[in-house]
Parts: sequence; C-alpha cells; structure tokens
Amino acid sequence: MQISDTVKHLIIINVIMFVGTLAIGNGTLFYEWFALYFPNNDAFQPWQIITHMFMHGGAMHIFFNMFALWMFGTPVEQVLGSKRFLFIYFSAGLGAVLLQLGYYYFQYVPNYNTLIESGLTSGDIKQMLTTNEVISGISQSQFTLLKDIYPSYNASMVGASGCLMGILAAFGMMNPEAKLMLIFLPIPIKAKYFIPGIIILDLISGLTGQSFFSPSNTAYMAHVGGAVTGFIIMWYWKKNQFNRNRWN
Repeated sequence: MQISDTVKHLIIINVIMFVGTLAIGNGTLFYEWFALYFPNNDAFQPWQIITHMFMHGGAMHIFFNMFALWMFGTPVEQVLGSKRFLFIYFSAGLGAVLLQLGYYYFQYVPNYNTLIESGLTSGDIKQMLTTNEVISGISQSQFTLLKDIYPSYNASMVGASGCLMGILAAFGMMNPEAKLMLIFLPIPIKAKYFIPGIIILDLISGLTGQSFFSPSNTAYMAHVGGAVTGFIIMWYWKKNQFNRNRWN
C-alpha cells in the first residue's frame, strides 16, 4: 500500500523528533521540553499539549506507532483528504490529553484538598512532590495521601497513540467488515468488533491498572479519549454526509 502524503510527513516529523531526543541533551533535554507534564508541575509548558504527540519513549514505541499510522492513516486520508484527516488526527490527540489529564485531576484534587485541610501548605506539598523528600512532622495519613497523588503530579505523556486511536476509530467506521489482528494474537477479527474491544480493554486498564497488551506505564485514558473523539467526529460527518460537512 502506497503511503499518502500527509501520513508520510507526519512520520518524518516523528522520526526527526525521535532522533533529536537521542542526539541532543543525552536523551533528556527534548523530553523535558516537549513531553506533556501535569499542568500543576513546574515542568509543564503550554506547547507540550501539541509537541508530546510527536515524542516517543523508545525505538519499539515509535516503530509500532508509525507502522499503525501508515497502515490505518493512509486509507483514512485517501477517503477523507488531508485536511479532514489532520482535523481528526489532532482533535483525537487533544481529546486524549483532555481525558487523561482529567483522570489525573480526578485522582489529584480531592487528596490535595484534604492535605491542605490537614494543615499542610501548598508550598510544603509542592516541595515534597517535586523532591520526593518528606518534611518533618508528616503524619501517616498525610504521607499516604502524598503517595497517592505523587504519580499524577509527576506524570508525563509522550506518543502519537491518542491521535492514532482516533484514526483507528475512523478506519473502523469506514471499514467495519475489514479483518484485523494483533501481531501476537494472529486471529482475524472484524474491525467493528476488534476496535471497540481494544477501547474497552484500554478503559479497563486505565481504571484498574491491569495491563493487557501495552506496557504498564501506558496512558490508557488517552487511548480512550482519542478513540472517542475520532468516533464522534466521524459519526457527525457521516450523519451529515449530504450537506457541507460531508466526509465522503
């Protein structure tokens, strides 16, 4: 299958960013600049909302994401055209950010407020979460709450997976009878069953911490957010396919 132009350019940008990560700053400088950090963390910068979509954590991470971008992105772009393809791609990426950060805040805010009510100052909390060192006089209950919010405060996101889940949802809506399969589970399954199944497994993984196919540090809610965003956009375009918003 010949690669489409926009998909090709996206892959080139991702590869350039990955090479930059490896070649500049001993693998940390690009990450600190362009990965997406929790907004309450001092490392957060607004541009990270976009730039993290072009960052990857390792060779296998970028390989599988770019392979999926080529395999599913090319047929989607061929039907929708480059402008609508990019609209879904980046909208899904933003939907992924919104749901993942919302999930982090859901875990963070109640415990943070309880710590403030317990007598800790925002400066104390920030110091301990940033340095991973506990100040004197902390009670066991305060320590437990700090331990609970530490992962959210120090979380970072990289990868095109949220964007790709939106493209995957679009592909499934356009090709519901297409047969797909996982590399390590070579059983062909129709897209209309395969893709919702993957999304459900991601949702379960995000809520329970149980990993099925991805590494345990995967931002599962980002996958769900990207897929739901892609589905909503495609549903709207398909529903209005006979007016100016038509998608085919």
